[in-house]
Amino acid sequence: MRTNVTHFNCSVSDGIAEISLSRPERKNPLTFDSYAELRDWFRDLQYDDTVKAVVFGPNGGNFSSGGDVHDIIGPLTKMNMKELLAFTRMTGDLVKAMVNCGKPVIAAVDGVCAGAGAIISMASDLRIATPEAKTAFLFNRVGLAGCDMGACAILPRIIGQGRAAELLYLGRSMSAEEGHAWGYFNRVVAADDLLTNARDLARRIADGPGFANMMTKTMLAQEWSMSIEQAIEAEAQAQAICMQGQDFHRAYHAFIAKERPVFEAD
Repeated sequence: MRTNVTHFNCSVSDGIAEISLSRPERKNPLTFDSYAELRDWFRDLQYDDTVKAVVFGPNGGNFSSGGDVHDIIGPLTKMNMKELLAFTRMTGDLVKAMVNCGKPVIAAVDGVCAGAGAIISMASDLRIATPEAKTAFLFNRVGLAGCDMGACAILPRIIGQGRAAELLYLGRSMSAEEGHAWGYFNRVVAADDLLTNARDLARRIADGPGFANMMTKTMLAQEWSMSIEQAIEAEAQAQAICMQGQDFHRAYHAFIAKERPVFEAD
């Protein structure tokens, strides 16, 4: 996996990639360049078997303040419709790349998590927060619809239609306590323990059956648009494929031998 990125921080160690935005003095806003580079990085991740899990963390006490006011918002006010649509499609492509990357993504959220930053946490598979985390889908507060980058499709599935509607209509911050109670955050931990918890979770995932985890992530995304009958059939096919994998056989033989299986994602 390439780590020589320019517009965000990236490191990979023992199957786990850790990334974060790289402008802590501005609470880590996104720019045209960081949007595009993150999109391309997650697209490439789909074809990289060396990475088993991703931790998207904070930097300098904040996750992300969203689109940069000067580098993005200002220029957008001067664009024509064709240019604007190219931008909104590009930002949506980041979410699609995260959903389709085949690797579980854990968002470790601290401090400000707003706008497109909130979307990145939403598009992750699991979310851990500190008590100081404030998550806001604040598009409404800048005169835009709440339906940005898949928010109206994904957020209600995480926290429910009514709660999502409140956040998207008002653009208010969701506290870590609310997010945990509503099922947005899997857990809330002290700031000093945030990355430790995220890394431990990533380690457990990375040590698991990588191919099967990819299938799980694929099914979680695809079954949104399926009927129950279609979903059950799709899962039957997915599970039959996994049953032909060597990890399934390793797990069986390890169980018989009363040992812990060592998965190799094949």
